[in-house]
Amino acid sequence: MQGTSEPFLDLESHAYRNLISKSLLNKGHNARLKRAIEKTKRGEPVTIAYIGGSITHGAGAEPIHMNCYAYQSFQLFKKMFAPTSDSPLRLIKAGLGGTPSELGVIRYHRDVLREGTVLPDIVIVEFAVNDADDETQGVCYESLVLKALGADNDPAVILLFSVFENDWNLQDRLAPVGWHYNLPMVSMKDAVVEQFQHTPEEGGVISKEQFFHDIYHPSNAGHYIMADCLSWLFNITNQSELDRSIHTIDKPPLIGNDFMDVKLLDRLNGDRIARIDAGGFGRTDTDLQMAEMDDDPCGTPHFPNNWMYKGKHEEGGGRFKMILRSKRLILIFKDSGSDEFGIANISVDGKLVRKADPRQINWTHCHAMLLFDEKDAREHTIEIEMAEGHEEKWFTILGFGYVN
Repeated sequence: MQGTSEPFLDLESHAYRNLISKSLLNKGHNARLKRAIEKTKRGEPVTIAYIGGSITHGAGAEPIHMNCYAYQSFQLFKKMFAPTSDSPLRLIKAGLGGTPSELGVIRYHRDVLREGTVLPDIVIVEFAVNDADDETQGVCYESLVLKALGADNDPAVILLFSVFENDWNLQDRLAPVGWHYNLPMVSMKDAVVEQFQHTPEEGGVISKEQFFHDIYHPSNAGHYIMADCLSWLFNITNQSELDRSIHTIDKPPLIGNDFMDVKLLDRLNGDRIARIDAGGFGRTDTDLQMAEMDDDPCGTPHFPNNWMYKGKHEEGGGRFKMILRSKRLILIFKDSGSDEFGIANISVDGKLVRKADPRQINWTHCHAMLLFDEKDAREHTIEIEMAEGHEEKWFTILGFGYVN
């Protein structure tokens, strides 16, 4: 396994500082971030939130809750600006492995805002290696960024671009959103890829084998470097003069903002929003994707308020039926590595629109699938039933993301 040995990092060397400084893709309009820093210096409560995929979850870090980049950058921020060790800073970490911004924009209210009970002062968004299969081609990403930016307390929103071992990410697609709104942006691709080609004598700081735990996720050292790149942005912002120009985010979207107002519908609230006949989907699946949230060492199950089908013998018949007024709808279903799970047909208004295959990815995680995207809201009938030959298989509807 790669990344098992911890490299020596001379944090004060010119080569290391050069690596860190290259990560700063854009300082952005600094008023929001400087306000959060000044609040921290005064000892006021400040919340820093992180949302993304498995790298934000902390995959590759051991232990995951202490050595992930989110926890480490939170600690660096606290060390830099908090007047006392018990200053009221709060960490919210909402990374979920294998999931794109198409799901992140649905999770934001629940997992970051904690159902509207929290208003983060700083939000770091990291989906640069998760959005390759985003069906909306960046619309959900920009919608998520605007959802975060539009909060009443005007939080700082930082775009973070992680990178895979093959030097790939989606920075070219996503960074234009940051330029459009003049947001702070930090790029791990810009920081580390070029120096991977150099020996220590030529200015190389860390090898790929040391930076990565596997082909996707950073090692402990890689997570620390990610955290330090964020701290460089914090430091540069702190030292810079306040940008006094108006920071305009009220402008036409670059890609699209159609999912800004998406909401989660699940078994907990579904009957208040739609007319639902669960049919044979009457069970609740408890074997769910887990992720360590915040600084918790224990995993939290995601989408526990679900509908599960376990064969045609289930009471209530086979088909799940929902009548909902909406203009956009995303289905969230469970992927699984178990051969007990089978393919479901998804129909909208009597027409088959998608087939959902939980075995396509072959491990337990949350899968987002766009069912329809229309200009105007109207009443739709959504039906989910097992495909022919799969009637005795299982299928779990985790929930829906809907836009009125």
